[in-house]
Amino acid sequence: MAQVVAKGLREHAYAVDVAGDGESALYQSAINDYDLILLDVLLPTRDGFEVCRELRARGDATPILMLTARATVDDRIEGLDAGADDYLTKPFSFRELLARVRALLRRHPQFRPARLEIDDLVVETASHRVTRGLRQIDLTSKEYALLEYLARHAGRIVSRSEIAEHVWDGSFDPFSNTIEVYVNHLRRKIDDQHVTKLIHTRRGEGYILGPRD
Repeated sequence: MAQVVAKGLREHAYAVDVAGDGESALYQSAINDYDLILLDVLLPTRDGFEVCRELRARGDATPILMLTARATVDDRIEGLDAGADDYLTKPFSFRELLARVRALLRRHPQFRPARLEIDDLVVETASHRVTRGLRQIDLTSKEYALLEYLARHAGRIVSRSEIAEHVWDGSFDPFSNTIEVYVNHLRRKIDDQHVTKLIHTRRGEGYILGPRD
């Protein structure tokens, strides 16, 4: 089930890592910076309630959405009291899961509103609709994920390692030129028909999204 959920999330432009047990989940969350954690209750080694309590005890404020077949009121209360932000019981609609993920990401203080505007570029994060001026821009899911990440950090340099961590997953090869390829795809789609260029490279540092004289 974890692999099915991960596949569906990746198809909607999310970068996903999967941990197969509670200890792995705690380790991965300690060494990586995640925007959201989907946490099953019935995990090997340490169950989801233990993992959630441990994350909160060490000061990890990452939003947590618990997924479980344990649907009693007492189970939901235990999950919320352990520190979860939301609780979704199985079986569930994948569309509802996506909606709850979006809602939790909007609530988190590090995230901006669902509509991002940089000069005449508009990124609507719920629908993944991108326009520049009066023109709608069609992007692949990975192109969109990269653009949204740059847009959420518009005006500052974003390094390759930050992009790899938040737009790709743990299998990303840091020595590949994949990021450069996708940045070039975005440039062609977003900048080529405009005098004002929005995507800029800072050699040796990373990329920055925004208008520049």
